[in-house]
Amino acid sequence: MNLGYVALVTGANRGIGYSIAKYLIAAGINVIGTYYTNEAEAQAAETELSTDKAKLYMLKLDISDYTTFATFTAQFRKLLDEELAGATLKYIVQNAGNIIHTRFDAATPEQLDNQYNIHFKGPYLLTVALLPLICDGGRILNITSAATRFYLPDHGPYSAMKGATEVISLYMAKELGERHITVNAVAPGAIASDFGGGLVRDNAEVNKSLAEITPLGRVGQPDDIGAAVAALLSDNMHWVNGQRIEVTGGQSL
Repeated sequence: MNLGYVALVTGANRGIGYSIAKYLIAAGINVIGTYYTNEAEAQAAETELSTDKAKLYMLKLDISDYTTFATFTAQFRKLLDEELAGATLKYIVQNAGNIIHTRFDAATPEQLDNQYNIHFKGPYLLTVALLPLICDGGRILNITSAATRFYLPDHGPYSAMKGATEVISLYMAKELGERHITVNAVAPGAIASDFGGGLVRDNAEVNKSLAEITPLGRVGQPDDIGAAVAALLSDNMHWVNGQRIEVTGGQSL
């Protein structure tokens, strides 16, 4: 990795995104992160993660609203030019997301639109908007879900959108190959974070049941994913391309 390169990490104010930013900054990569509504949390993340080696800069973004992407891209470019001395965007990590727990036959059209916009349409179009900024030889990584491989109750709409993300990642890898940009998808399993209302982290029964179906005997932590993502973005992994990489400790083998 190079000090002249910058990473975009959406949803970097908490959970997996926060951990990804932490590991990239530890590797000397400045990170431009995004947050949705909690400005105080975003500012706290900037303070906590920034070091003499590299820094975190947070920008507000509604990943579900593609009409804001032109403005966001202009803000991003300005930050690169003014705060990061013309540094180059090399890494895009599409991490921001939510989950609406529902059976497939109970999901409302509004809920389906929410999951589509946040997990597929938004990241898809944001990546397109940023393609003029990312350098040749860059890395794009889409965070998906282990729930595209096995059934989890009330995960249908969410998992379907993550499945679509895994498919488009293959096409991105092929079509961006002419620029030597690699594209991969990372699929975390159960993570003890505030995602989904903190269900895995805070519900002891759920945590225990998921740990029991994981060979390593526990659920994942955000740092399990942050460390893996940083490793996948390193120059040592440049030949990994067009892959779905599951990071679950072997959940539901």
